[in-house]
Amino acid sequence: MSDDKPPSRSFLQRIFDIFHSEPQDRQQLVEVLRVAKDDKLIKTDSLAMMEGVLQVAEMQVRDIMIPRSQMNVIHENATLQEILPIVSETRHSRYPVVGENRDDIEGIMLAKELLSYAFDEEGREKFDIKDVLRPAYIIPESKRLDILLTEFRSKRNHMAIVVDEYGCVSGLVTIEDVLEQIVGDIEDEFDIDEEESNIKLHSNGEYIIKAQTDIEDFNERLGSDFSDQEFDTIGGLLVNKFGHMPARDESVKMGDFKFTVLNADQRRVHLLRVKPLVQEQTN
Repeated sequence: MSDDKPPSRSFLQRIFDIFHSEPQDRQQLVEVLRVAKDDKLIKTDSLAMMEGVLQVAEMQVRDIMIPRSQMNVIHENATLQEILPIVSETRHSRYPVVGENRDDIEGIMLAKELLSYAFDEEGREKFDIKDVLRPAYIIPESKRLDILLTEFRSKRNHMAIVVDEYGCVSGLVTIEDVLEQIVGDIEDEFDIDEEESNIKLHSNGEYIIKAQTDIEDFNERLGSDFSDQEFDTIGGLLVNKFGHMPARDESVKMGDFKFTVLNADQRRVHLLRVKPLVQEQTN
């Protein structure tokens, strides 16, 4: 009797086994991809991205949109002097412009359009928000994400206003929101490089902080005294304070600081803006 072990099945044999007796569906495709990863034919990151693509095809806009209550909007009658602090505080590239209420969408304003007015005294006086408005792209909550991504690309849009079945605004979604479902968290200009500290001080006195920062390190750097008995990271402490998984742009005051979520997904918070309340009171 031979002690030789039977040779392991090849990648092609395992794929054949998967498809031999079962109808082809999404779950089988995922299984094939995972087999390929196990056999080191694709990397873990590649597998995650492929699964993200498949997941996007099954998700709708309502699953990832920024809710109406958390939208940063600009009023159609706002002056340049009123708009600039909002842009400076929220740091988005696009803003919905509204009329009497959030259901009255007048268009989309690009923050970069303000540059030609902000540094010119004559331009500031002549500024009219209607001159920089672009048409709003309106979509239903039920639109599939894969279709939306295709439309974003073909129409060259980066933001869409989401409406419910009655035509009322229920939120907004950006192309970055969709792409993050495929490739994971996308770093922006406020993110911190891996090589840098978890805590980065900006010139305006605010801090950009990774949610994974240890509470002990946070306390030492910012002079706070948050307890680390129940939670190890500032992100865990913050989620507990919210009482739910916060979305981007949600804010909460905790201790002597105002915390604003800069980046988060459905599973965890990634990046925070921290503003000392003492600074806020003296401004």
